[in-house]
Amino acid sequence: MGFARFMASPAGRLLRVALGVGFVFYGFRVLGGSGWGIALAAFGAIAVIAGVFNLCLIAGLLGAPFRGRDVLNS
Repeated sequence: MGFARFMASPAGRLLRVALGVGFVFYGFRVLGGSGWGIALAAFGAIAVIAGVFNLCLIAGLLGAPFRGRDVLNS
């Protein structure tokens, strides 16, 4: 639950957005839009969206709520 609580915090959200933007940049700019580059950019876009909307996509695997607001309230 500690990991999910960190990911729901402002620092965790900022980390997800920053890493996501980095993955998108690396996927398109460095890998040149190859198959792996597009896959990495898509993964990065999902991380950005999850950070912006405060969703933790792996929280369900850890037994924590999906929405960050629910994690912080529990």
